[in-house]
Amino acid sequence: FLGKVKKLLETVCHNCGKIKAVDSEDLRYAVSVRDGKKRFDLIWRLSQKQNVCQADSLEDEDDPNAKEKGGKIRHGGCGNAQPAIRKAGLELWAQYKPRKGDDEEETVPEKSQIWPAQALQVFQHLTDETLDTLGMNLDFARPEWMILQSLPVPPPPVRPSISVDGSGQGQRGEDDLTFKLGDIIRANQNLIRINTEGAPDHIAKELQALLQYHVATYMDNDIANLDKAHHKSGRPIKSI
Repeated sequence: FLGKVKKLLETVCHNCGKIKAVDSEDLRYAVSVRDGKKRFDLIWRLSQKQNVCQADSLEDEDDPNAKEKGGKIRHGGCGNAQPAIRKAGLELWAQYKPRKGDDEEETVPEKSQIWPAQALQVFQHLTDETLDTLGMNLDFARPEWMILQSLPVPPPPVRPSISVDGSGQGQRGEDDLTFKLGDIIRANQNLIRINTEGAPDHIAKELQALLQYHVATYMDNDIANLDKAHHKSGRPIKSI
């Protein structure tokens, strides 16, 4: 769901959860489209270039029943700057436009990684009305469900151990899924230990990235631009 998560983060405000696209003929047409998938794509295209969650003017705020001239609907945004989202492997990065400093020269663009917990927080701010406007199914496709918080583990019959010599009597080896689950558990335990011990932040982030890698290759070991997970023998893991 990484591609869908990226598009959602490009569509909504990271602070207030409103759709970033401002009222226009194009937006009104997009919202009127009945097909949810097409509606989301149209709204995303209108929103991704917006680098500010547009706030209403002071005059509009004083009159809650007012509409802007020309029949435009109030946006009601928070006025906060919004980042451009970049994908690098399994990582999403937020890059804000450079701002002018005291010497009127543009500063270096701010760049920071978007961690799954941050994306989850953004998605939890989205109202049912916003999700419905975006064409998402409230019963089966809520955005916060795209952020994995607990890992489903297949039962042993789905991942049986394998006889190494083929006789069924000798040494047995673990199924690839069991092998990857072991990697995930070890990485998770190391991360818990590091957080408990109060280790430096960069070490915790490295372990978070490792855990994310193990979960991703457990699900799909053929992700583009990502190194495949292998056994010690060099054979690639067969993922779900």
